Amino acid sequence: MPPVAVPPLVLVTGPEEVLVDRAVAAVVASARAADADVVALDAATYEPGAVAVHASPSLFGGRTCIVVRDLQDAADDLQDDVVALVKDPAPEVSLVLVHRGGPRGKRVLDAARKAGAEVVDCPAVKSDRDKGEFVQREFASARRTITSEGVRALVEAVGRDLRELAAACAQLVADTEGTVDDAVVDTYHGGKVEATGFRVADAAVAGQQGEALRLLRHAIATGVDPVPIVAVLASQLRQLVKVGSAGRGSSAQLARSLGMAPWQVDKARRVVGHWTGEGLAVAVQAVAAADFEVKGGGRDPVYAVERAILTVSRARALR
Repeated sequence: MPPVAVPPLVLVTGPEEVLVDRAVAAVVASARAADADVVALDAATYEPGAVAVHASPSLFGGRTCIVVRDLQDAADDLQDDVVALVKDPAPEVSLVLVHRGGPRGKRVLDAARKAGAEVVDCPAVKSDRDKGEFVQREFASARRTITSEGVRALVEAVGRDLRELAAACAQLVADTEGTVDDAVVDTYHGGKVEATGFRVADAAVAGQQGEALRLLRHAIATGVDPVPIVAVLASQLRQLVKVGSAGRGSSAQLARSLGMAPWQVDKARRVVGHWTGEGLAVAVQAVAAADFEVKGGGRDPVYAVERAILTVSRARALR
């Protein structure tokens, strides 16, 4: 078996914790497969000179992988020691540098890039579009297929936290066969708080007053807080306003310019034609008032949400 290749210098940059952890874990796994000793150093507990000590040749030989985390918080001692090793690398030593962003530690970044580091970018995954692309990559890497509706349903159900979203993808890949669609996602994750909020919002913006209130009361009875429901309703209305005023263009083009996922554009387009500008204005004002009340400005958060849903449902019919 050929020896496992371990990169001599890796720079992991960006704030997305899940992607950072994966990038570091991949290098560490390669190092351990090559029988290297792995040493983890943290900026908060670093003692001056520790980098040089761990990079020194061992009496027993062998390779060492040094992982230095949180360089964005590094004091000058740690930065000096890392830069020195980057400029004068030690034989049989691999160095993994983790910087989550910000101006501090820039000279370490510059030195690593100048030295030809293998750079792994881990940008923040915040928008629903970014999360949808993340889901698609997760399934593609597992050689599985998920439909656009399946992506939408999964992001709506568990998209608040990327680590939970990654775990949900892994569960669906492991527990299912064939193409994953929205029905499969609903079987596993339909009871999540986020999914419940989206169902309430979908019914309200569709003018289905009775269904929206039924879903809301069921959600409240099962312990769902009114705050995320109002947040989802506000998000849905903002998307209608964006798409309604964006003009023509393909879903992909509008998604890029509006910071939305293509499936969100398609969904909003199917709904916004039933709304007038006056109706959207009334709905947005009602949800803004409910948002204030459920966050402590009113006496009865549940009543505030019910009133907003009634107003939104009726506003759809304004002509």
